Amino acid sequence: MAALGALALTACSDESGAATGEQFPELGSPAPHELIAAWDTDVRYDGAGLPPGEGTRDQGALVYAEHCVACHGETLRGVEGVQGGPLIGAGQTVTQHWPYAPTFFDYVRRAMPFNAPGSLSDDEIYGLAAYIFAEGGIYPADRPMNAATLTAMEMPNRDNFVPDPRPDVK
Repeated sequence: MAALGALALTACSDESGAATGEQFPELGSPAPHELIAAWDTDVRYDGAGLPPGEGTRDQGALVYAEHCVACHGETLRGVEGVQGGPLIGAGQTVTQHWPYAPTFFDYVRRAMPFNAPGSLSDDEIYGLAAYIFAEGGIYPADRPMNAATLTAMEMPNRDNFVPDPRPDVK
């Protein structure tokens, strides 16, 4: 994964004369080690790779109010005209569409908040998970969220996904 991060931030070239860093020195820069390390995570659907930490619904509500409400709305049901979209309710939301809860952690860690991806701590992400899943009615509001509880969650729509039948995909 680290190699992909470094590749994404460096210019490429080939024999056809495609753009290179020498031709366009103002484009791109070497990826700092800290950025590559942030991308070099692997949280799997089954919870493997989840880091230590813990967060509560109340802690998550504070993180949500500071970092998420502008795109996802005060009620977690989205903001019209903003691409953040709803997190709870019907349709393709975190609580209804995702088959495995640990993938929420992985996505938020890598991509959120929109204006500062990768800036939330593990405890803040666990708190967000507790808050969002509790508000969606699929997790007890008084139970802290951590790697074990997140992995143990049964997402409501888990059994409505079709496995990939290709023999080369595990």
